[in-house]
Amino acid sequence: MSHVLDDLVDLLSLESIEENLFRGRSQDLGFRQLYGGQVLGQSLSAASQTVEEDRHVHSLHGYFLRPGDASMPVVYSVDRVRDGGSFSTRRVTAIQKGKPIFTCSASFQYDEQGFEHQAQMPEVVGPENLATEVELASTLADRLPERIRDKVLCAKPIEIRPVTERDPYNPKAGDPVKYVWFRADGTLPDMPALHKYLLAYASDFGLLTTSLMPHGKSVWQRDMQIASLDHSLWFHRNLRADEWLLYATDSPWAGNARGFNRGSIFNRAGQLVASSSQEGLIRHREDWA
Repeated sequence: MSHVLDDLVDLLSLESIEENLFRGRSQDLGFRQLYGGQVLGQSLSAASQTVEEDRHVHSLHGYFLRPGDASMPVVYSVDRVRDGGSFSTRRVTAIQKGKPIFTCSASFQYDEQGFEHQAQMPEVVGPENLATEVELASTLADRLPERIRDKVLCAKPIEIRPVTERDPYNPKAGDPVKYVWFRADGTLPDMPALHKYLLAYASDFGLLTTSLMPHGKSVWQRDMQIASLDHSLWFHRNLRADEWLLYATDSPWAGNARGFNRGSIFNRAGQLVASSSQEGLIRHREDWA
């Protein structure tokens, strides 16, 4: 594992400080607030540590309540809502400064046999010859704000290679559909739960910005106020986060300063491994320009 990936695995591991109570450190990625994928991955990690090993997470539904502080750790309180014959339910509250910043419910299930079908994987170019997000950002280095330049251009634990490229400072209006390849930048242990924590962490990257595409706007523009409001994630099968995954996203609706987005995540074999949805604030702030 690279040192940045090893650091991310440590970030998602959490410290147990009491029964049903965990603490995770935070990372500063240069955003206005704590990166939402961090609390998604850490919340799933906290919930999973209170469930029997033979029950695997199949869904997570959460709300972002307050902006998080990237300079402070986060405490996670887990409520063991129910352990039934086939399913277990957990409620997790992420806390900073004595107040909840995120809350979610996660459901776990034994593996079972049943009917199967799935959507087809889109036909897109593979990741091998695509530039990474860091490489693309380096071509804009002179336009990046100095306060975040090092954070944008440094080595990343999640390698992201966009199929759909846009100039973030001069975006053109287009269809609200986007394709991105991603994987952990290194080899991970054979721990299925860990791969799902990493998928939850990565699932917040770029999902909300799909709803900006028809409007010729980007998160990098000063007059846009962008924030995740909620996030749902469904796991359909085990996966490897250290192998290439295709994130296919679309946005069927935006209005009232909110954008709704959907995502389908496929492995290289064309299997649908997870699905996501998210609604977020996409407020045009002329007073910020």
